[in-house]
Amino acid sequence: METTKVVLGNVRGEIQLFSDDSKAGKMDISVIGKKLTVYHTEVNEEYSGKGFAKILLDKLVSYARENDLKIVPLCPYVHAQFKKNPELYNDVWLKEE
Repeated sequence: METTKVVLGNVRGEIQLFSDDSKAGKMDISVIGKKLTVYHTEVNEEYSGKGFAKILLDKLVSYARENDLKIVPLCPYVHAQFKKNPELYNDVWLKEE
């Protein structure tokens, strides 16, 4: 069974994804003020093709909504998903000029 958790230090942290108690993937993030920046999404090779990156993305967006944060998608995967499905993410997408 898959579980996720958000682990934040002072500013930097990650969203971690576990499958049967093994760490399967993560997103590197930082939160400064009301801005959540996502830098990188990584899923371990043995878990590729199982939709785990999408699970991480869903947790990222849920966390942003719950905490009234705007997401800066520096991660290529997250940015591509935001551009492909803007109607799903416009409320949390911080489009910097």
